[in-house]
Amino acid sequence: MNILIVEDEAPIREVMRKYLEQAGFHVEEAGSGEVAILKFNRSVDLVVLDLNLPHRDGLEVCKHIRAKSQVPVIIVTARTEELDELKGLQIGADDYIRKPFSPKVLVARVQSMLRRASTPPVTPGGLAIDEEAMVAYKNGERIILTTTQFKILQTLIERPNKVFMRQELIEALYPDGSASAPNGRTIDAHIKAIRKLIGDDPHNPRYIKTVIGTGYKYDNEIS
Repeated sequence: MNILIVEDEAPIREVMRKYLEQAGFHVEEAGSGEVAILKFNRSVDLVVLDLNLPHRDGLEVCKHIRAKSQVPVIIVTARTEELDELKGLQIGADDYIRKPFSPKVLVARVQSMLRRASTPPVTPGGLAIDEEAMVAYKNGERIILTTTQFKILQTLIERPNKVFMRQELIEALYPDGSASAPNGRTIDAHIKAIRKLIGDDPHNPRYIKTVIGTGYKYDNEIS
């Protein structure tokens, strides 16, 4: 598997490369947004992307990648503003890791993302989830979701027609009350991304319905 690391700080890039290569991956490196765009091609299986890059911002690089490919993109950044996370999710990033982070956690995230992106057994018809593989299917076609997106969809599907408040979804994602838990706006961004991925019209959704003033529910009486 080929991983493209896009990181302008050489020491951090070297640590990521070392751990990923020890895990058996082939690694390409880019120290700027422009170099990343030049190096990105069909042989790349996953991109680890910093946001603070010279010449071209990481968000711009992510937009460029998404215009050409659905290859998994994991954003790694020191930015802590919620707006940056929302922007990353909205333009198609699949996962988000904040610095400082454990290189072992990065490797685990990469491995998990690639497992979900691999071709699993086909699930026939409709919208379905494979809990063990953490992937979703629509009409037998695999849908790549981030871990957070999958957990939200799984929570909704497991209790069809139950209206989940945003806080309930947050608690389902972070039962231990983690300080890094998202807020309601982040949940809204994830729902928007999930709807896009499963082909659910946001103006007239068939699967994930908005209950105004309350939250969301999964409709199991799909027409």
